[in-house]
Amino acid sequence: MKIEQFKSNFGIVSKSKKIRDLVDIAMQVAQSDISVLISGESGVGKEVFARAIHKASKRADKPLVNVNCGAIPEGILESELFGHKKGAFTGAIDNRKGYFEIADGGTLFLDEIAEMPLTTQVKLLRVLETGEFMPIGSERVKKVDVRIIAASNKDLQNEVDAKRFRHDLYFRLKAVTLTIPPLRERREDIGILAEHFLKNYSQKNNIPEPELTKDALEILNSYFWPGNVRELKNAVESAVALSKNGILTAETFRPLLSEPPLIEETRNLPVYLHKTFESVDNKMILGALIEIKKDLNELINIAHKNEMEVSSIKPQDQMPVSEVIPLDEVEKKSIVNALKFTNGNKRKAAKLLKLSERTLYRKIKEYRI
Repeated sequence: MKIEQFKSNFGIVSKSKKIRDLVDIAMQVAQSDISVLISGESGVGKEVFARAIHKASKRADKPLVNVNCGAIPEGILESELFGHKKGAFTGAIDNRKGYFEIADGGTLFLDEIAEMPLTTQVKLLRVLETGEFMPIGSERVKKVDVRIIAASNKDLQNEVDAKRFRHDLYFRLKAVTLTIPPLRERREDIGILAEHFLKNYSQKNNIPEPELTKDALEILNSYFWPGNVRELKNAVESAVALSKNGILTAETFRPLLSEPPLIEETRNLPVYLHKTFESVDNKMILGALIEIKKDLNELINIAHKNEMEVSSIKPQDQMPVSEVIPLDEVEKKSIVNALKFTNGNKRKAAKLLKLSERTLYRKIKEYRI
């Protein structure tokens, strides 16, 4: 099967080389029973890849069972995975099959596996190594044939170092690792994904497919997407639902997107101020306040430096009034030149201009560049 056929058959929408390389690996491992670990930020499409691997495998006619380890309370996760016998604990009024037994012969997708308690990790490791487990309250061992695909938005090596995740389970899971890049690192996918979501939403709701204007695509391409593909899907669907004339412009999307966040070489503190999709994280608020303070200090220093330079100019050095160029024009021209020099790369342009990216984004908007 060719890569493009694999993508179209199993729902992977992309034209970036990074995703193409991941699809190539997925195709290679799909036919085996080897464990796969999928990592990446929340919303990048980890479940899409898990589903594609299952559908392309010899287990495709068997169940694919999705389990979000972070959404199940710690006290009942073990019961959900391995099942229980009647009377095994308070509330166990009947025998119950666990997800491993339900997925027998198929694939078990363990999403957010970093949230799994250490005690449950021990039992999971045994199933991976022997294919055997005991339901809670049972004295009989059950055997299953299940392929494991795990996913996490955390760095599991860091979790191992912090002793929150077992190193032996980590090594067992990461036989094949797929790291899906965030949407901001594959911007060539934004337009094709937006068109895909538009088409799907229109078909599901039996409405004419709206038009996505050029300026709408520009604002989508320039946005940071802290929520990745999931946020893009939500934004597109919300825009369609709120549209009155079937034409989606930049102004349609602007209220649905937060301000561009700061990106630095050594850290990543996205400021996500969306009021309809998710709650604002306290760490993000703290990061935003830190960066605002940094910007203010930067502007104060620049103003102080300019004041010192002006005061040091001697009368004979002053140019005629007719030759004075307004500072905002000089600044705008410098920004335009920096963007041209870096082929539109705002991170590099900000570095050349010795500005933070937040300040650069604000000035681009201010000067309508």
